Amino acid sequence: MKNIELLEQNLGYQFKDKNLLIQALTHKSCKKSYNNERLEFLGDAVLDLIVGEYLFHKFGKDAEGDLSKLRAALVNEKSFAKIADSLNLGDFIFMSASEENNGGRQKPSILSDALEAIIGSIHLESSFECARNIALKLIENNFPKIDAKNLIKDYKTRLQEITQGTIGQTPEYETLRAFGPDHLKQFEIALKLEGKEIARAIAKSKKEAQQMAAKIALEKLENLS
Repeated sequence: MKNIELLEQNLGYQFKDKNLLIQALTHKSCKKSYNNERLEFLGDAVLDLIVGEYLFHKFGKDAEGDLSKLRAALVNEKSFAKIADSLNLGDFIFMSASEENNGGRQKPSILSDALEAIIGSIHLESSFECARNIALKLIENNFPKIDAKNLIKDYKTRLQEITQGTIGQTPEYETLRAFGPDHLKQFEIALKLEGKEIARAIAKSKKEAQQMAAKIALEKLENLS
């Protein structure tokens, strides 16, 4: 486990309450009386507002639908895990030995949740403005070209265009299950073509899981061609 002061240097923020940072870095597998789930819940809402406000001002002429797509492209597990990787966040997370042996330090879900918890804790300890400044710096460093062309990858539309053009069929998306507590709900989606399952994915929303499943299906089609 690395010294958490290195993480503070990477963030550009020094915590007044080190226990708050430790809580933000504590995965539930530790089985302690505290973990980062509540801070992750708060950070998720804070980041959603930060990115929404940022895009509102940056793209003053874009319609609501385009702004929603841009926000969804930034506020998701994959994007947050990428930012977490840039901070080497996995090296600082407290987790059980079994979770670590299971590759926990590289799991996108754990990295993303820890990042959200950290932003939530900065907001809680300091201010929304401070959390915003740090979050936007991290976002801009990891996504230097923030525009629709570079961020919005509508895999569902691309897949539908291909399948309609080749077999005259539209993909079907079936929700297999929804699980987890309300603030950490996960959805498992199966993508079917002509009644056969082609791919499946799990994400925090049905839309994100559908996009992930469509991406997997596209990759499979590309490998066949």
